[in-house]
Amino acid sequence: MNVLVVTIRFFFIPIESLTLGIFITRVLTYYVVAVISAALMQHAIKIKNNQLELIKALSTALDYRDTYTMNHSLNVARYAVSIAEEMNLSRGSIDSIRTGALLHDIGKIGIPEHILMKNGKLTDEEYKTIQSHPEIGYQMINHIDDYRKNGVLDIVRYHHERYDGTGYPEGLKGRDIPLFARIVAVADAFDAMTSKRVYRDEFDMAYTLDQLVKNKSKQFDPEITDAFLNVLNRNKEFKINEKTVSRSILE
Repeated sequence: MNVLVVTIRFFFIPIESLTLGIFITRVLTYYVVAVISAALMQHAIKIKNNQLELIKALSTALDYRDTYTMNHSLNVARYAVSIAEEMNLSRGSIDSIRTGALLHDIGKIGIPEHILMKNGKLTDEEYKTIQSHPEIGYQMINHIDDYRKNGVLDIVRYHHERYDGTGYPEGLKGRDIPLFARIVAVADAFDAMTSKRVYRDEFDMAYTLDQLVKNKSKQFDPEITDAFLNVLNRNKEFKINEKTVSRSILE
């Protein structure tokens, strides 16, 4: 490609300046620039991959606090990415959704373990403490400028908002809730319902799907819910009566 560019530019050089030396010099110059650009790009990709692995490690460490929610963040990320792809979002948006989904519960680091692991109904005060985790998470990472620009902070702060305006922390409604947070909200709820928790067994798939459908336009964005249902329905390993959905669809 560089040789082609130089060749084309060669013909626009004033005829009195046409020399083989100039041509060779330009080829070598563009070759050096190409090599440096490729090296910088590979370095940037390596940094990005390392950051993603660090984020995964952090989310896994959080999940280890509760054996009943093991891999929850990874599952939510996979589901959220599948929704984003179904909605034909850009690659940059999908990358941001993956990162935000991995970090969506990071604020639970600030929640006392005896509340997270309580085997029984939470008191009103304990429930308020749980509800503080989106704001805690936001405060933990709001200094990261990239997260502010790419929507990751929106996911962490608003993934418990509800489409009908009855969620928390701000009671946002409908499309006032950032898109990425609405996507993660569906993925989060699905994994929560299909996973065993300290206070209950997992729900069967028929019940889970029924809840998704019943709560369209209430808890969940209807367009996003339909997109996720389309993903599940296309999965050949998925059966309506199974208690767990195959993770392979989102690998």
